[in-house]
Amino acid sequence: MFSNKTADLKRASCLSGYHLVCLVIMLLWWIENTLALVPVRVGVVLDMNTNIGKMGMASMNIALADFYAANPQFQTRLVLSTRNSDGDVVSAAEKVVDLLKNEKVEAIIGPFTSMEAYFVIHLGQKAHVPIISFTATSPLLTSIQSPYFFRTVLSDSDQVSAISSIVEAFGWREVALVYVDNEFGQGIVPFLGEALEEKDVNIAYRSTIPSSATSDQIVDELYKLMSMHTRVFIVHMANPLGSSFLMEVNRLGMMSEDYAWIITDAMGNELNSMSPEVLESMEGVLGVRPYVPRTPKLEQFQEHYKKQFVLNNGTSELTISGLWAYDTITAVAIAAENVVESIKNATFLMPNTSSDVTDLENFGVSSAGSDLIRALSNTSFQGLAGNFRFIAQELQSPPYEVVNVVGPGVRVVGYWTGKDGIVKELNTTKTRVSTFDSKFKSILWPGDRNSPPKGWVLPVNEKKLRVLVPVKDGFSEFVDVSWNSDNSTKVQGFCIDVFDEVIKALPYGVPFEYIPYATENRNSAGTYDDMVYEVHLQNYDALVGDFTIIANRSRFVDFALPFTESGVSMLVPYINNNDKAWLFVRPLTWQLWLTTFCSFITIAIVIWILEHKERDTEFRGTLAHQAGMIMWYSFSTMVFSQRVNIRNNFARIIMIFWFFVVLILSQSYTANLASLLTVQQLQPSVTDIQTLIKTNAYVGYQEGTFVLGFLLKRQFKSSRLLPYNSPEEMNELFINKSIAAAFDELPYINLFLSKYCSQYTMIGPVYKTDGFGFMFPTGSPLVSDISKAVLKVTESDIMFQIEKKWLGDSSACLTNSLSRSDSLGLESFMGLFAIVGAIAAFFVAVHLTIFFYRQRDLLLNEDLSVWDKMRKLYQKFIEGYRITSESTPAPAQGRSGRSNAGSIWSGRSGGVVVPIDESKTVPEAQDMGNLSYGRMQEIDFVTEGERS
Repeated sequence: MFSNKTADLKRASCLSGYHLVCLVIMLLWWIENTLALVPVRVGVVLDMNTNIGKMGMASMNIALADFYAANPQFQTRLVLSTRNSDGDVVSAAEKVVDLLKNEKVEAIIGPFTSMEAYFVIHLGQKAHVPIISFTATSPLLTSIQSPYFFRTVLSDSDQVSAISSIVEAFGWREVALVYVDNEFGQGIVPFLGEALEEKDVNIAYRSTIPSSATSDQIVDELYKLMSMHTRVFIVHMANPLGSSFLMEVNRLGMMSEDYAWIITDAMGNELNSMSPEVLESMEGVLGVRPYVPRTPKLEQFQEHYKKQFVLNNGTSELTISGLWAYDTITAVAIAAENVVESIKNATFLMPNTSSDVTDLENFGVSSAGSDLIRALSNTSFQGLAGNFRFIAQELQSPPYEVVNVVGPGVRVVGYWTGKDGIVKELNTTKTRVSTFDSKFKSILWPGDRNSPPKGWVLPVNEKKLRVLVPVKDGFSEFVDVSWNSDNSTKVQGFCIDVFDEVIKALPYGVPFEYIPYATENRNSAGTYDDMVYEVHLQNYDALVGDFTIIANRSRFVDFALPFTESGVSMLVPYINNNDKAWLFVRPLTWQLWLTTFCSFITIAIVIWILEHKERDTEFRGTLAHQAGMIMWYSFSTMVFSQRVNIRNNFARIIMIFWFFVVLILSQSYTANLASLLTVQQLQPSVTDIQTLIKTNAYVGYQEGTFVLGFLLKRQFKSSRLLPYNSPEEMNELFINKSIAAAFDELPYINLFLSKYCSQYTMIGPVYKTDGFGFMFPTGSPLVSDISKAVLKVTESDIMFQIEKKWLGDSSACLTNSLSRSDSLGLESFMGLFAIVGAIAAFFVAVHLTIFFYRQRDLLLNEDLSVWDKMRKLYQKFIEGYRITSESTPAPAQGRSGRSNAGSIWSGRSGGVVVPIDESKTVPEAQDMGNLSYGRMQEIDFVTEGERS
């Protein structure tokens, strides 16, 4: 029994051991299939002979160690295959082909330079392998538009806005660009030029320095720069060429006052690694570089970098290039982990190629490439250099620091952001003040100056500013050139005095000399346009005189702000109107005369309608008598000589208003007539330009000015245009009736009128021009300062004194107003006529309403036709009147003591009818006044038919 138990124990032990072995085998199989590390081959092509190449390689090794130490669970592990390009384009392409063909890498970090990248990008595109560069900065690489090219360094085009903002902040209008003559240097030029153009800054000169330039070549180019007037230079080149160039600048004395040097981030990123000797030669230089936020992770990396590589291997000081290398390898590691399945199954498919394919094209195509570039595009994290995030396969642009080289060190004096531009501090509200001292901290400029240079000087090979002036035959008040006995010149005039004051108003001294544009015999050497072209060719530095700012000239030169009023207008002589025989009708316009006459007629008719029924009225009698009476009465009110008594109350009210209208009219007429008789009546002979064109009249213009072209454009015939050279010649043309009008600019017209103000006037519209202005060669830095000085002079009393000295006192003669008295128009009295008309119409309407009401029996009589009713109404309105009273009075007695002939007593109780005998004279008709009217209640008119 004991033996059986022993056998059972042995069997159980064997079974447990078997199970344990199976479990171990399964665990090993799971580890092998699930936790096995996946190697990801990544090629690195850098110039290991440079500090940046060494720094980049060291930073990537630290990054991989840090990354996988922090993420041990990741399945992928990057395996770097490093190649040295030796700074050669062909060698870099050869090393990339080797990595693609033999190493079958999934990604390539590099190449080192923009020239190398241009070729390598095409190889990566063909192999579907991402090319990731943290050193190739040329903006031209973006134009290749390859989905397999990623740039983890900022493009040179990202900094151009920061540089142009610096130039704008100090008010510099012109710069010179100095750059290395290769693809890296040339790439920034179009972008920087566009950014400066947006700020209205001109690139006066482009200086190219060969990439392998010797000291002698640099010095030769610096002498060219020294001979120019521009003193603001933007330098775009990398070390060591950049350091050598600036040291030669300092040796030649160009790192001194009046100079301003701005370096791009190609050197700005390397400032911390430059030797003290180089930095001392760069004192006062401004530069830009990307802003890197200080973080604990960055400080730990810097310590790690110094301990492991700087002390042991003598590697150069850490710069932002090392940070970009660190972030680049980190981004590749993250992307590889995100596509681990694609990496596991990745293959390089060899294309079907012919036998004549070169070795550069004989490599496979990665099956994981498309997945890897998608993973890279979506990768983002907080890197050492800042926020790491791709936008269109380019690294997102951060803010920029503006740095100033001070002694052997570098100091941050401001920042630039795409949102706020230049600011003193980040994350602060941007100030509204636009002065440079509000945007920057204190800056040390070359020559130990604390104030910024103006940005230009006169060329060292020239003593004075050469100012060209015209030689004129007339209008010498503006510019007058005369020669002394020793053949020296004397230049004076309105424009000359203005320019002298403008130069005095500049914040710095500018020596200059006037050079007449004259031939050997002291005559004018050409037209004004010829002089403009001379300045355009930079044969002279400025052009001063009575030059008008027009669009055609602005294509060749730059103008300062104008210093005179602008415009072209027409000048015509006066004509005198005092000898007209019909002067007495001029106080009123014909419309007002006609309205007044019609009003008198209307008032006469209205008074007759209201008054002719009244007893003892003088508005009755024969038709001719009534017509004459009403006309005489109405028009006699004009002189208030009427003697007829008005008995109707309605008529009296109307006449009160009418007398007021007549009073206003008569007084206004008298006042205007007196003005016409006492004031000199002057009118322009021509009132508009179209009249001159239609009548084909002769027109004058000043010879040598743009006014000739102005007139030809407005359809004037050249054969009808006569030139003049002086105010006296213009006056002579008018006196001889040679011209009907003259066209000239306002300053010339004002000068002419100051001499002949009583004979001529300026008429018609003023065709706008920009006035007189000083001219300079295109891009001249003087233009901005001269314009500011012009404003100071024109806004001061000095300008008034200069004008009074040369052009006379304009207030002494009011040339723009015509001394005449205008006729009074109907619109001045429309309200009065409307009021009187409304009152008259109202009372006539009331009178007629009463009349029709009293004749209502007649109107309602159905036995009469309409025509009969109208005839009887007319007779009742015209003939006789009836008096109705409470008692029946006796017949009226005439002067003879008998009853009036033809009287017929009515059968109506309490009333009497007195017909009017038209044959009686007025005195006999007045005998009816003996009737008693004490209790009169009604007056009505009857016809002869009613009497019977």
